[in-house]
Amino acid sequence: MNISIIIPLYNEQGLIVSVLEELRKVKFPEFVQQVEIVVVDDASKDKSAEAVRNYVATQQGITFIQHEVNQGKGAAVRTGVKASKFENILIQDADLELSPSDIPTMIRAMHDLKVPFVNGSRYLPGVIRTAAAYRRYFLNKIFTRVTAILINTYLTDMACGYKLFTRELYDKLDLRENRFGFEAELIIKCGRLRKNWMAEVPVHYSPRNLGQGKKFRTFDGFRIIGTILKYGLFRMGRVRE
Repeated sequence: MNISIIIPLYNEQGLIVSVLEELRKVKFPEFVQQVEIVVVDDASKDKSAEAVRNYVATQQGITFIQHEVNQGKGAAVRTGVKASKFENILIQDADLELSPSDIPTMIRAMHDLKVPFVNGSRYLPGVIRTAAAYRRYFLNKIFTRVTAILINTYLTDMACGYKLFTRELYDKLDLRENRFGFEAELIIKCGRLRKNWMAEVPVHYSPRNLGQGKKFRTFDGFRIIGTILKYGLFRMGRVRE
């Protein structure tokens, strides 16, 4: 089993190197043979790109790509997947709200359950977490509940940044969303193909607020609602069996 870790990056000059260092510390399961990291800078306005370039110059197994124009998380993920080479793909956010120590659990779930998609959940029991903003939690629960109803699949955290999936599944879904609607499109299209292809595992979560660099804004919530309706209710966008 080989893993490509895709890191969409935007204005995280203070954290991106810490993320890369934490990934180096991960003890992958014994059946994982190779791991690569692909960092995609989505036209950051700070010194994120410089920080990654300096780090990559001293390390192996890391590919760095830059967008000339900001396009959004979904677009950065697609760029990273296109540049990656392995059969399993993990999305790792660049802000350390989620802990890379949970990656082995996700990989073992995929391996043991033989599913092509594992979703991290910040709300499943089994992990001790700090308190999070209630309004963001409430909105996410609404998004998740509506998504679960539309695809008739039990979910607890649609918007969690940790997503692990096979390249074969990715190729079937023809993902198009450029921004935060990427997560909803991925889950809904996967659910439309086969409900028992998804598993959730609890992950650690250390939330930030806007003053600490949180990227999600209120209007992003409206975009996600539109994405859920677009792919879930109106079933737009093709998926290949």
